[in-house]
Amino acid sequence: MSATGPTAAQRFDAAGRRVLLVCVAGGFTTLLDQSVLNTSIPALRESLHAGPADLQWIVAGYSLAFGLALIPGGRLGDVKGRKWFFVSGLALFTLVSLVSATATEPAVLIAARLVQGAGAGLVNSQMIGTLQDVFEGQLRARALGMYAVTGGLAFALGPPIGGAVLAAAGPEHGWRLTFLLNMPFGLATVALAARHLPRPRPSTRHADLDLVGLLLVGALTLALMLPFVRPPGWTGWAAFATAAVLLLGALAGWQRRYARSGGHPLIHPALTRSAPYALGTATAMAQFGSSLAASLVLTMFLQDGLGLSPMGAALVALPSAVAMGVASALAWRVVQRFGRRTVTVGMTGSALAMLAGGLVAHWASAAVLPWLLALLQLLGGASIGLMGSTNQAFVLRHAPAEAAGVSGAILQMAQRIAAAVAVSALSGVYLRETAGGGGHRAAYLTASTVCAAVAGVAVLASVLAGRATARERHEDEQHEDERHGEEPVALRPERTPVR
Repeated sequence: MSATGPTAAQRFDAAGRRVLLVCVAGGFTTLLDQSVLNTSIPALRESLHAGPADLQWIVAGYSLAFGLALIPGGRLGDVKGRKWFFVSGLALFTLVSLVSATATEPAVLIAARLVQGAGAGLVNSQMIGTLQDVFEGQLRARALGMYAVTGGLAFALGPPIGGAVLAAAGPEHGWRLTFLLNMPFGLATVALAARHLPRPRPSTRHADLDLVGLLLVGALTLALMLPFVRPPGWTGWAAFATAAVLLLGALAGWQRRYARSGGHPLIHPALTRSAPYALGTATAMAQFGSSLAASLVLTMFLQDGLGLSPMGAALVALPSAVAMGVASALAWRVVQRFGRRTVTVGMTGSALAMLAGGLVAHWASAAVLPWLLALLQLLGGASIGLMGSTNQAFVLRHAPAEAAGVSGAILQMAQRIAAAVAVSALSGVYLRETAGGGGHRAAYLTASTVCAAVAGVAVLASVLAGRATARERHEDEQHEDERHGEEPVALRPERTPVR
């Protein structure tokens, strides 16, 4: 960036701005949906007489279907063109919002959320591919960064928006209106996409979707989710754990076999061989899962445990949205100075804010607790704003060239599956402990501690990703030296500086 502003190569042209607008609007519409719903959970539960298992599927089913639709959607877009898959996926998501809003039984809402999740996954896989197709170099990095920031803001703004709707319309009708919020945004974006997205380009490539790999990933996710939805006892836990290990082994074996046979496996082997990519993806999974679960549990605690109105709960969460937006806008400046450590520091701050929230909820008086939780939301939002899009940029930078097209979809799929498992598990922990007479404060402390532990896994993965990145950089420097006929850096004798 020059002193006078961006150069021509660093600016989006008019067509590029229109494409970016469509992708950002589509991302905001589909990603806002789940965070808005979190505020509505208590009202929805009372209206539909939904049990704990129903609530877990309503919330987690969306993420599960979203994640599982990303890879086949991306592959179909690669082969058939992205424009009409984008339009049809967003139209499906928008129209099924009406079914969600008019549901009178939990089963109907669960089914509608699964379909909406699949539509959202189809849309988001086309957005990632479109941004990679249309932009190159620095413009591509900026476009993907804006998409990531939009997702973070949608996640943070959802609770305040949902709270405002519930406050205006009341709990009985308000939770239904939160689903209808998607419709004007969705319909407008469908019209813009039909007009401005690039026309499909014909391709002769085979649409190789690796359906077996997709089924194994879905089965593995269900094996991880189901014990938390309906606790099966110690024998059942052992059976589910055994099934998960066997499915993981089967997935790894199938991916290797499918690749050797000339197919394109669901998880490209080159991605698993890149340690920075794999560890960065693990960081993103733990961060996304812990953040979504912590937001949902906080909303339930504020309304059920402290008796706050939906608007009052939304105001407690509002500082997170503000801090996340500001921190996301400034993150690139921090990265320029501190590099990869920005992700680790941001994730550490998030983990500490989650743990502190549980502790103050257990000990503080009801009069000051909402203020303390709002302050911690401010700190947590700033932490996530610093590391969210920054980690995505680092992860995609380390994706091998032969897998660049699917790396973004794999990253999102991993995040969504992690969210499905984490939301199902943590909401189950909270709901069962309150139902067992443990009290809302004790339940929130337990759930927040588990969220902080999951965030701690992200911190560890981020540290290891930084070390793997440094090791790869060092190896690249050695290879470069050898290519130029010089001694590798590690083998050169130390030289005493001339004084």
